[in-house]
Amino acid sequence: MFNFDFDGKCAFIRVDFNVPMDGNVINDDTRIRAAIPTIKHVLESGGAVICASHLGRPKGKRVTSLSMAPIGKHLQDILGDKFAVLSVDSVCGPTALAAAEALEAGEVLLLENLRFEAGETKNDAILAKKLASMADVFIQEAFGTCHRHHASTVGVPSLLKPALPGKLLGKEINAFQRIFKEPNGKLLAIIGGAKVSDKIIVLENLIEKVDAIIIGGGMAYTFLRAQDKEIGDSLFESEYLSVAKKIINKAVKANVEIHLPVDHKVAKEFDNNSNAKVITGSIPEKYMGLDIGPETIKKYQDLIAKADTVVWNGPMGVFEFDNFSHGTSAIAQTLANSECVSIVGGGDSVAAIKKNNVEKNISHISTGGGAFLEMLEGKDLPGIAILDQNKL
Repeated sequence: MFNFDFDGKCAFIRVDFNVPMDGNVINDDTRIRAAIPTIKHVLESGGAVICASHLGRPKGKRVTSLSMAPIGKHLQDILGDKFAVLSVDSVCGPTALAAAEALEAGEVLLLENLRFEAGETKNDAILAKKLASMADVFIQEAFGTCHRHHASTVGVPSLLKPALPGKLLGKEINAFQRIFKEPNGKLLAIIGGAKVSDKIIVLENLIEKVDAIIIGGGMAYTFLRAQDKEIGDSLFESEYLSVAKKIINKAVKANVEIHLPVDHKVAKEFDNNSNAKVITGSIPEKYMGLDIGPETIKKYQDLIAKADTVVWNGPMGVFEFDNFSHGTSAIAQTLANSECVSIVGGGDSVAAIKKNNVEKNISHISTGGGAFLEMLEGKDLPGIAILDQNKL
């Protein structure tokens, strides 16, 4: 992207402005601000910008509460008076096409919610052609949608060339190169969450790449049960016991250490206010594990201290309950205080980083949820594969 001459050109930037909102109020503008460096680069180089994003799930219908209008106003506040932000009430209708045609250098045009068009999620060829006709160059900055075969992520860049990665996407790609192509020293993966079924492919792929894997969250109890450990009434997926055993055996053959909790913060009810206690070893009946215990926290902290690179996805417990968020917060704080290269992705993991105010001490925080997982699975994302490969 940096070698392209944007002077007099219009860039169609697929951004991720799918931000949490309360009415017209934006609760967290992190994703908007993440795209600003690329937007400014084009504008300051003498170009114009068309920003396109989805917001929520309107399912091909116009939903007033999911309009991009408030985001356009916020984008103007961020960019200031130096650049003008124009908004239109359609994605590719006559007003949008006319506004794109009249767009001048230093101006930003924000299209209406892409998913107001049913063709967006269907990768409709007609919609893609209309969007592509608006600009001279395509830039992908919405990593969180790169695993989708949508019109704006695959259709447009297949027609509009050059198709380039933006600054933010470049950081995402570089982060995964650190993990898979250019590992530095000992590589540790921390994988949490409720279900093994959500992370099977991730675990199988990581075994071929890492030196050790830490497992936490509800999925840990399926692995413990696969080792014939007593887990009380803890969440586990009986239908995936054989899968857990295969993953353990595969790790042993690959000489990859899998670390599971040795103690647990347990309770009888799935409730933040339930009476909790710490159990080491077997969990008795009527109790369920809701967080990792202090011994496990210490064990995992020691493993992080010995690692050169750490990739983290998924909480260590029921992070939404304050009383059972200590294990996840401990991981966040330990990563921030370590000297390792740290790469974090996934809603709860990123939320833990933010809750503990340690964003500045993490090497890379991914902007993608499903896309981050699919990259961990070793998949080629269609929204990245369609870009000019010599520019990646």
